[in-house]
Amino acid sequence: MAARGVGVDVVDVARFALALERHPRIVERLFTEGERRDGRGRTERLAARFAAKEAVMKSLGVGLGSVPWRSIEVVKERSGQPRIVLHAAAAELAARRGVAEVLISLTHSDLSAIAVALAEPGA
Repeated sequence: MAARGVGVDVVDVARFALALERHPRIVERLFTEGERRDGRGRTERLAARFAAKEAVMKSLGVGLGSVPWRSIEVVKERSGQPRIVLHAAAAELAARRGVAEVLISLTHSDLSAIAVALAEPGA
């Protein structure tokens, strides 16, 4: 079966760091406890997770604000591979769109964080 959608996003790490500095509590609004722990204060890691959330929304065919940020979670497998877990509103949206899984690829440097998401249909 063909993919249901694809999304890509890029985040400027310096701009993201500035936003976090100006609004420190935004981290709690955007990221789950596990994501904050995995980010361990490294801005480029949090920027990549933010890019992932935007890419996932795009892959589901919606824009920013369509689901709560924390309803899309980036978890890290033992291998280090990132995986998307959808909760509550994001999981409901995916089900309505016929999406069983969202695959994710992340990369970052000191300058940019990039995510690509692929919404896969159910079997």
